[in-house]
Amino acid sequence: MIRWKIAQAAELRWWQRYLKNKEPKAYLEWKKSYWSAFLIKCEIDPSEYIQCLDSGCGPAGIFIILDNLQVDALDPLVEKYNSSLDIFDMSAYPNVKFFSSSLENFQTDKQYDLIFCLNAINHVSHWKKSFDTLWQLLKPGATLVLSSDVHRYKLLKPIFRLLPGDILHPQQHSLKDYQKIIHHYKPESYREILIKRSAIFDYYTFVIKK
Repeated sequence: MIRWKIAQAAELRWWQRYLKNKEPKAYLEWKKSYWSAFLIKCEIDPSEYIQCLDSGCGPAGIFIILDNLQVDALDPLVEKYNSSLDIFDMSAYPNVKFFSSSLENFQTDKQYDLIFCLNAINHVSHWKKSFDTLWQLLKPGATLVLSSDVHRYKLLKPIFRLLPGDILHPQQHSLKDYQKIIHHYKPESYREILIKRSAIFDYYTFVIKK
């Protein structure tokens, strides 16, 4: 998918620009505080889990605060982050095994107690296939925490799909789209949390139990 490849190249440049004037240690401390507050808001206690997947982890994903878990973290840009960003060093996280892979192409024999896919599902090339992969990777009774921007206005969604108005995000979907695909898997339980509201998008977190 050409749009996905363009988005991946733009993603790396975005991180390089965003971090250019940030002191790495201070940024990581801020990010750890952000993730800790996020877990509280989602009512997730990592100590209740053992094996975790951080899908679409980026260079400072939630894996940075999951010291006591066995964590797999995947991102198609992870090797480039490691070589080009001062804030990210894979060797600094001995409990984390990193995979340079897209979500829809990730292969493992494992299933996980807890999966995070945070601000990543709208970056994928194949939306339905990525959801299928996440569901297959979950153990029965396990928890998926997924977050994404969702379109607030029906009119703008097709426009953003046709034009590069949001080049970092190949996937453009509404809240109803997310609700429909989540319920397709018939989860045991499901919660949605509005994290942030902006002019065009709402940022939602979905806490889903298989």
